[in-house]
Amino acid sequence: MTSGSNPRRSAAPLALLAMVALLAGLWAGLLRMGWGLPSLHPNLAMAHGPLMVCGFLGTLIALERAVGLSALDQRWRWTYAGPALAGAGALLLLAGLAGPLPALLITLGSIVLAAMMAAILRIHVALHAVVMLLGALVWVGGNLLWLFGRGVPIASIWWAGFLVLTIVGERLELSRLLRLSRSKQVAFGAAVVVLLAGILASPVAFQAGARLAGAGMLLLAIWLLLFDIARRTVRKTGLTRYIALALLAGYGWLAFSGLQRLHHGGLTAGAHYDALMHTLFVGFVISMIFAHAPIIVPALTGWPLVYSPAFYAPLALLQVSLLLRIVGDATLQMDVRRWGGLLNELAILLFIALLVVAVRRGRKQEA
Repeated sequence: MTSGSNPRRSAAPLALLAMVALLAGLWAGLLRMGWGLPSLHPNLAMAHGPLMVCGFLGTLIALERAVGLSALDQRWRWTYAGPALAGAGALLLLAGLAGPLPALLITLGSIVLAAMMAAILRIHVALHAVVMLLGALVWVGGNLLWLFGRGVPIASIWWAGFLVLTIVGERLELSRLLRLSRSKQVAFGAAVVVLLAGILASPVAFQAGARLAGAGMLLLAIWLLLFDIARRTVRKTGLTRYIALALLAGYGWLAFSGLQRLHHGGLTAGAHYDALMHTLFVGFVISMIFAHAPIIVPALTGWPLVYSPAFYAPLALLQVSLLLRIVGDATLQMDVRRWGGLLNELAILLFIALLVVAVRRGRKQEA
């Protein structure tokens, strides 16, 4: 890498973009749930999903890859275009810009991420790299559907596939330590194929595609619960045990979300749609973030982090509040759902606050 360059310095403003998208997405979520809060524009509530998935998670995932590649060689600095484009698209959504430009920028950002993942696959040919490339391509596909007006319920199946494939690909990479047998790898690949088949079918056969995607999610959740390294590390102590428990909780929510898709098929609105979406995007994805953030934050920033058992508080609040939200959905008690959703967001904000405290403690110890 070129002398004097620092990939983390380039990452800071883009990480800020992801954080702005997160906070805006959380605010938009409260608006969607019916909390009487001010809004920057009438369409902010409808931007909740794109802000959270594409603006926050897409930017963050692309940024993590860009930092890793540019740390290897300065020639990979073009990869920062991915998170920059996705983050810029999120800012335009927040500003309420009409027209296709926000979706176009996010789509271009996802294309850059796909190019990154293809580059990683060329560097190191492995099943987990193939799966993560497929995840990035699925994000591109979902964004194109959204760009050309197919609507969030259709695009969200693809967005869900992007996140699921990215996360399970990362977990498969870590599971190499277990020296998985050929049969276990084949079972993993078969589950991925089922998920992809459902995603690809969903634009033309929404009900069948959604159910098939749900089956793929369920199969992947079962595989993770049976074979992921978290089953062993949960017996450890400290940060290692916390990460394992967060992972196992997330796998449980992935299984539950897959079961819901199998049962309900394609949904576009209503209480069951709320439960189906948030058991995946909150229960699975946010639990994964709670698990991985204590490792990712030091890698992105270079700042050490001091683990504290206090991290269990937001993790527990997330699980309990999501259960409350699902009960509200199942019983059509909108006040219960609303409070469950609010507590979901408070759990996320509490986790961020604890991360900040943990980093400050780490920097003080390093000084």
